[in-house]
Amino acid sequence: MERRTSLTENGLIWCGAGISIAEILTGTYLAPLGMWQGLLVILIGHLIGCLLLFLSGVIGGQQRLSAMNATKLSFGRHGAYLFALLNVLQLVGWTGIMIYDGAVAANGIWHFGQWLWALLIGLLIILWLRIGIRHLRGFNIVAITVLVILTAILCGVIFTHHQVLPAGGQLSWAQGMELVIAMPLSWLPLISDYTSAAQQPVGASAVSAIVYGLTSCWMAFIGLGAALLTKDTNIATIILRAGLGSAGLIIVVFSTVTTTFMDAYSAGISAKAIFSSWSGTLTAIVATIIGVIGAITLPMDNFSNFLYLIGSVFAPMIAVQLTDYFLVHADHRHQEFSWPNLLLWAVGFILYRILINLNLPCGSTVPTILVVMVLTWLVHRFVVKAGASTSADH
Repeated sequence: MERRTSLTENGLIWCGAGISIAEILTGTYLAPLGMWQGLLVILIGHLIGCLLLFLSGVIGGQQRLSAMNATKLSFGRHGAYLFALLNVLQLVGWTGIMIYDGAVAANGIWHFGQWLWALLIGLLIILWLRIGIRHLRGFNIVAITVLVILTAILCGVIFTHHQVLPAGGQLSWAQGMELVIAMPLSWLPLISDYTSAAQQPVGASAVSAIVYGLTSCWMAFIGLGAALLTKDTNIATIILRAGLGSAGLIIVVFSTVTTTFMDAYSAGISAKAIFSSWSGTLTAIVATIIGVIGAITLPMDNFSNFLYLIGSVFAPMIAVQLTDYFLVHADHRHQEFSWPNLLLWAVGFILYRILINLNLPCGSTVPTILVVMVLTWLVHRFVVKAGASTSADH
């Protein structure tokens, strides 16, 4: 019998996910909003995104299903392959982006060669993968403790040695909100990979969402503050100005490893949901290698459009899942495809892409989720259920 992970282990995993260069960079994108509006967007966006993250973790955790196997409950056995494929693509993309950002920042601190830093980070991620999620506790305790202490020092230096400068650039409230929500949203197709292995699935979902939310808010706040206080968005420059040197290098490398490990690990789990004979660990290692190659050969300096794309895919997906699981208690695992739900997801995808251009004060994610949830409930109540009753009568 496989060992179940504890609440502490899940908290450490998601603390590692939150302490990330990508989270800091997302905070720098919010600088045009100014300090107080930017901070408000960070808090509200994470509150919304982490609530969805928690509920997603509960679905897979209670059913003891990996994240992509949990989508079969709403979209059918074969319909879920669409989301598994999209998830593998986004995770390989995230793996490349994270390794790229980590290598750029590390090379800015110590000019070792950007491609060599990418290789080193990739090798450390593979080491984490070989150790395995159920045996990482000792490594994570040391790594996360060091990261928290060093990041606290970085935060203190930034916020005590500079004065707030006027904001520059253009970003609407709605765009900022979507950037922030997209960060926890990008973890929706992963969280059940961890909560399904937990001793207490609901408790692990809560701990994961809360710990990730707090650390992610902290990182985004550091990024926002650094951009406004130093007028610089280059992480390496900010770290060097803070006088951290080698300590900053540890932050960059190990925060990249602890976060990107989760992307690569879940890429393997999602691929296994499509091809059951594949090894999840081997596939995760291949995803890491692809990420390293992408980080070395492709420019990945701005990933804001990537975040918007993630929102348009996974916001309507979770809306359908929440309605099916918590409201109408539907289970479509016995079907190959749940065509009504797949169509509702497509409607939600299109709706999100339309709303993102309208700059609504509430953003795009919340109205998309609410509309898709209402439509899903109506379709189940008046189409699916009615059709089932008619079939039973005959």
